[in-house]
Amino acid sequence: MTERLLSIVTPVYGPSARFLPEAYKSLLDQDLPDGWTWEWLVQEDGDDVGAANHLPTDDPRIRISKSRRGGPQVARTVAFGRSRGSLIKVVDADDLLPAGTLHRDITVLTEHSEVGWTTSRVLDLLEDGSTRGFDMDPPEGVLTSGSVLDHWKQHRRAQVHPATLCARRELVALLGGWLALPASGDTGLLLGLDALSNGWFIPEVGMMYRLHEHQITRHPHHSTGEEWEARMNVMRERAEALHAWIQRN
Repeated sequence: MTERLLSIVTPVYGPSARFLPEAYKSLLDQDLPDGWTWEWLVQEDGDDVGAANHLPTDDPRIRISKSRRGGPQVARTVAFGRSRGSLIKVVDADDLLPAGTLHRDITVLTEHSEVGWTTSRVLDLLEDGSTRGFDMDPPEGVLTSGSVLDHWKQHRRAQVHPATLCARRELVALLGGWLALPASGDTGLLLGLDALSNGWFIPEVGMMYRLHEHQITRHPHHSTGEEWEARMNVMRERAEALHAWIQRN
């Protein structure tokens, strides 16, 4: 592990590779606290992705690798296995980071030792270029351990967006990375982090979440049916088991 290094984890498959130049530009626009730098773990999910065709070859911070097709959750976890940073940041290939995002994440986690992870406000980026907000943002500050699970059990939706997560490395390692599910593995990670530690909500926009036709969230099984029920059950049961284990020990 390297202190003062932020590892950015990005899964990419064929249709999303074309968005990589915009994601890279948004990384170049970031400023970091003194002494900090970032590395970008771009993980190709399967064959014929061609991420290198969309990114410069002369930036040593970009580290591209390929793994067999397993979906974005598996690709994120493999990328985590290649990372070296003390903090782990989620950025999908089709999303954008507004200026200041990484600085805010690092500042919270270095100034608040009781906090293990951060999330931020999100704006959906629609295909026509317009944006819309996320409607459940909590107040700025500490998200007490267990509060995300309580909200999720009531609404089947977290009050914060898992695509904006930045977390301490040891917590991601304790959870084994992302849940290996067809979808919702990032929500599973969020619920696991919520069991292990307090979080922190940053009210400034920390993600432009691009909506497009190739997203897995557009699959008909994403929000209904037997697969959806199974995904919800896995996330709930693991989160509840983690909370119970911590309380007993």
